Amino acid sequence: MTDQSFRFPRFFVTAPAPCPYIPGRLERKVFAEIKGSNAGLMTEALSRIGFRRSQNVVYRPSCDGCAACISVRVAVDDFVPSTSQRRLLKRHADLDVAACAPWSTEEQYDLMRRYLMARHPEGGMAAMDAYDFADMVEQTPVDTVVVEYREPHPDGRGALVGACVTDKQTDGLSMVYSFFDPMGARCSLGTFIILDHIVRAQRAKLPYVYLGYWIAGRPQMDYKTRFAPVERLTSRGWLRG
Repeated sequence: MTDQSFRFPRFFVTAPAPCPYIPGRLERKVFAEIKGSNAGLMTEALSRIGFRRSQNVVYRPSCDGCAACISVRVAVDDFVPSTSQRRLLKRHADLDVAACAPWSTEEQYDLMRRYLMARHPEGGMAAMDAYDFADMVEQTPVDTVVVEYREPHPDGRGALVGACVTDKQTDGLSMVYSFFDPMGARCSLGTFIILDHIVRAQRAKLPYVYLGYWIAGRPQMDYKTRFAPVERLTSRGWLRG
């Protein structure tokens, strides 16, 4: 008897919808549900060809006449932080950082809401309620953690100022979604969270940190190219530069 859990997933294509990044263009995605005993291996294999995970689904853009969305990842072994990045690592070294089980909390949701309202009020996630957030965190068929960043506190549980839903893969860490206090005293927390993931990957001897999609010329995505060397997924595979 064939083990049904090891079947390659069926792929589907969404109907065209307005692109959230490039005005006047339509977005379309190809996606598949991931389940079964090989969910982790399948998710990893698909991440290497440009797919991203959301809950128990993987997806990637499949837009007619457009290939602007490019998957990017940091080559951890060759990463050397810039002077400003070293200063940032030192500045936030006092934060209490912990990798927590993928179980959503009210504190995490409140932080996510503040972040979305300040940074992406018109984005597709702006309408997310507590149930949607719980699904985002808890519905995972792979090895997932929520990395929390807290202010130092004598009792060991200071205010939550940042978090990242992170998938642990055999070839690296995939940053599914990160968010942070947009109005707090801490500067450049988003950059610090990426730097911390790079450090974590280095310590675990993992070669990559996956950052999702990048679009050339979009200011809100420029930060993803500041962690050199960055590899971009092309028709010839992953290439640097």
